[in-house]
Amino acid sequence: MIDHIMIHVSYVEEAKEFYSLALAPLEYELIWEMKSWLGFGQDGKPDFLLKGGAKNTPPVHLAFRAESRLMVRTFYNAAIAAGGKDNGPPGIRHDYHPNYYAAFILDPDGNNIEAVCHGSE
Repeated sequence: MIDHIMIHVSYVEEAKEFYSLALAPLEYELIWEMKSWLGFGQDGKPDFLLKGGAKNTPPVHLAFRAESRLMVRTFYNAAIAAGGKDNGPPGIRHDYHPNYYAAFILDPDGNNIEAVCHGSE
């Protein structure tokens, strides 16, 4: 089981704004910040960490589990509104499995951020 993951971002304040808005529909929130670090998570436990100063090369792909397809759509809309770039709108990805419903966004550093729901509507 993974306890946490950390990625690098170019600009902490830009990442803070983007991820605060984009992850809110998935019930993720900013839990702590310390100098050039940000910690997002649920229930007081940060498990998605951002370290400012330089972006990941190459960019990474991270998928956040969503409880419903509505949450995937809401994530996508919030991330676009926060300045993310479309990398695959909400929809079924039959290549993965019949109920793989996901949306993909490129964050300000080009990381591919996904929200996915494995259940049916």
